[in-house]
Amino acid sequence: MKGKVAFMKAVRDIEIREYPLPDPDPGAILTEVCRSNICGSDIHIWSGNHPIIKGDMVLGHETIARIAKLGAGVDKDYAGQPVKEGDRIVAPYYLTCQKCPACLRGQFNLCYNAYTHLVKHPDVAPHFHGTLATHFYIHSNQYFYKVPDNVSDSVASSTNCAMSQVYFGIDESKLSEGEYLLIQGAGGLGLNATAIAKEKGAIVIVIDAVEDRLDLAKEFGASYTINLNEHQSVDERVNRVLEITGGVGADVGMEVVGKGEAFNEGLQHLRPGGRYIELGIVTPSEMTTFSPAHIVRKGLTIIGAVRYQPWYLYKSLKFLEKYADKYPYEKFSERIYGLEEVSIAFEHAEQRVVARAAIDPGKAGLS
Repeated sequence: MKGKVAFMKAVRDIEIREYPLPDPDPGAILTEVCRSNICGSDIHIWSGNHPIIKGDMVLGHETIARIAKLGAGVDKDYAGQPVKEGDRIVAPYYLTCQKCPACLRGQFNLCYNAYTHLVKHPDVAPHFHGTLATHFYIHSNQYFYKVPDNVSDSVASSTNCAMSQVYFGIDESKLSEGEYLLIQGAGGLGLNATAIAKEKGAIVIVIDAVEDRLDLAKEFGASYTINLNEHQSVDERVNRVLEITGGVGADVGMEVVGKGEAFNEGLQHLRPGGRYIELGIVTPSEMTTFSPAHIVRKGLTIIGAVRYQPWYLYKSLKFLEKYADKYPYEKFSERIYGLEEVSIAFEHAEQRVVARAAIDPGKAGLS
C-alpha cells in the first residue's frame, strides 16, 4: 500500500510523489493525515526564505492526524491518556532529543536536534517526514496528544504550531488580567493569540491592513482594532494606541507579521517597563533600523519565542476543549484544498487570500 507526499524539489516547485507505507518502529506511530495547514514558516520554505530549511523535502508541519498503526509499546499519549488505532492525535512538529545542552536545561523548544526528520528527502525511509501528505510518521521521541472529541479536525489542525506558539509566548511575557496586549497581525497566529489573551482577562488591540481580518479579530475577542489603511503613519498608530490606553501605552506587544518594520513600530507602542514578544520574524534577511534607546529609556523586555515547550500542545487542546464553541475557529480556512492543489494553496497563502490555507489529502482533484 502506498501514500502520497508533497515534495518540494526547488523553490516554488512542488510535485506529488508516492511511497510505500512503512510499519512503525517500536515507540513510533504511523498516522493518516486528516487536515494540514500552511503557516508562515511553510511559505518561507516554499519561497526560499527560511533561515534553516532550504527545501528538497516533504512540506508541511501543522496538522491533525488519525492513528493508522501503533509501534510496539505505544498505548498512551504524553498526558497518559490511552490511545488506539483510529484515535485523532496532534504532535509537535519538532523533536526533543532530551540529550542536547538545551534539553538538559529544560529548554525543549530549543532542542539542537529539533528538525532532524523534518528536513529529510522523501526517498529516505520512513518517507512521510512532512504533513502535506496522506500520511505522517511520528517518531519514538516525539511528543503527541489525543484530541478531545468535541474539537473538530479544522479547529485542532492549528494547535501544533500557531496556537501553541502564541500560547507559549504569551505565558513567557507573564501577561496578566487587565493588561493591554497589542498584536501586530490578524492571521492565524494573531487570532489564536487574541482568544487566549481574552480568556486571561487582557484587553486586546489588533493591528492589520485587511478589514475582514480585523472583523474576525473582534469575533475572537479583540476590544480594539487599528486599520493600517486608516492610520497610515506610525505616529498616527502610536497616538491611537496611547488614546486607547489612557496615554500610557500597551503593557505587552506581539509581532506576528514577520516584517522588520513592525518590530521597530511595536517598541514605540509599549509603555515604560513593557514587554515585547517577537514571534514572526524568522528570516535573518528581514532587516530593520531602530534605535536601541526605545529599549533602554523605556526599560523594555524583549522576548524571543521560537517553537514552544511541547506540553503547550496539551494546554492548547484543553483550551479548545473548553472554548472551541465560543470563538469562530471554523472561519480560519475559507477554502479547503486537495493535496494536488498544494501549489495553488501556497500562492493564495502568500497573497493573504485566506487566513490559513487548509489541505485535505482526501479531497480529490483540482477545483
